[in-house]
Amino acid sequence: MKENIKLYNADCLKVLPTIETESIDLVVTDPPYKIISGGCRIADLGDEPSGILTHRQSNKRLDWVDDVRTGKMFKENEIKFSEWVPQIYRILKQKTHFYVMVNDRNMQEMLNVCTENNFKLVNILIWKKNNCTPNRWYMKNAEFILMFRKGQARNINNLGSKTCLEVNNIIGNKSHPTEKPIELLSILIENSSNKGELVLDPFMGGGSASVACKKTERKFIGIEKDEKYYKVAESKINETKVILREYNTTLF
Repeated sequence: MKENIKLYNADCLKVLPTIETESIDLVVTDPPYKIISGGCRIADLGDEPSGILTHRQSNKRLDWVDDVRTGKMFKENEIKFSEWVPQIYRILKQKTHFYVMVNDRNMQEMLNVCTENNFKLVNILIWKKNNCTPNRWYMKNAEFILMFRKGQARNINNLGSKTCLEVNNIIGNKSHPTEKPIELLSILIENSSNKGELVLDPFMGGGSASVACKKTERKFIGIEKDEKYYKVAESKINETKVILREYNTTLF
């Protein structure tokens, strides 16, 4: 793997304690959590919620739908927020940011755990993803991104950024069931870090954050326990071609 991008196929609970205190410039992550409690009814799934949990082509269910019945999309999502958030606080430098993606049902718990561990809430961002997840209360066309800081406040780099980030979701052919657009992650990374700084994603999934860091000239540490998705991330970063406009030699 390239020198400035380090990927771990391991449990983040084992890797995070090995990372040096106050050595990370930014953390951006989409952690696993229980995702289901209600939704609209789909004929071919009985009383199952829908959206990213169903696949309409040929009326076939995706591989992970059976686990979704219990609110569990991934085999590794039993981890509690309180098990890893304290480590994130420890390894982040002072005056840095921590972005974590949550849904409405997990937001309060994440807010509680982070504030209990001395993080300060900076903002609640909305990702307007321009597609809808059916639901029996309101159609869900957005997700939440909690923005925290460690230590004193610092400005983001693009002061013209809005709290509602309109970035199209990935429709079909996802390499990971909750894959996030590289464009979305790049906005967060570019706003809260500088070129050459070190970004961490402890729940890397299919590696979108690693690609975003390579494209924006940041260093990156990614951790993913599931070997299948680790290999996807490794393949993505190896295939990513970057042309740097300001340098004669490549950073990676």
